[in-house]
Amino acid sequence: MMPALLLIAHGSRDPRHAATVAALVGQVRAQRPALEVATAYLDHCAPRIPQVVGRLADAVAVPLLLNRAFHAKHDIPAALRAAGSSLPLADVLGPSPLLLAALDRRLAEAGLDVGSAAVRSRTGVVLAAAGSSDPAADAATRAVAAEWRRTRGWAAAEVAYASAAGPRVPDALAALRAAGATHTAVAPYLLAPGLLPDRIAAASTDADTVADPLGPAPELAALLLQRYDRARLTAPVVPALTA
Repeated sequence: MMPALLLIAHGSRDPRHAATVAALVGQVRAQRPALEVATAYLDHCAPRIPQVVGRLADAVAVPLLLNRAFHAKHDIPAALRAAGSSLPLADVLGPSPLLLAALDRRLAEAGLDVGSAAVRSRTGVVLAAAGSSDPAADAATRAVAAEWRRTRGWAAAEVAYASAAGPRVPDALAALRAAGATHTAVAPYLLAPGLLPDRIAAASTDADTVADPLGPAPELAALLLQRYDRARLTAPVVPALTA
């Protein structure tokens, strides 16, 4: 019998966050109907990690996180240990070509003809992320933007942050235009609606195209399953705390 997939999300007071996680779980179940999928949250939402791990005989924990920042490096492993769990822990979602495909999807849904090389060649994109105090996480986000530009042929690509130090979205849009882009698009590099995506949208009024957050894109569901499959074969367990 295959181990369950335990999806660990951050949680938010905004009800749209939990609704998005539930929709994403639905996508995972649709792609692999025989797999048991459970959800736990670090904060704000229920159920929390201790409430879930105790009822799972065998599972792989998969963090719903884009980068290896503080939550991935410290909070989730600590929460699993505190719950007495020694479940294998999968890697975070990024970077991955599937994330780029999900970003493409959201821009297309917002009306941008991402399939046209001519459109891409005159369009500058802003990858609008939360931002992190971890320099490695911010470097990873910049690498995603660079890879997205390289593989798609965007006129330019800039990173903007909603919660950390700049650049902010208006700064990034100005940089795109200075680089020669005649069409600008903002793509939130965030998983669910909430405070930070709302802040990004409010700062994007000068953009020509503004996408929704990644949300329950089928590419994200496929990526979660990819991380699960890899971890159940190779990931180290998180040692449980002992008395």
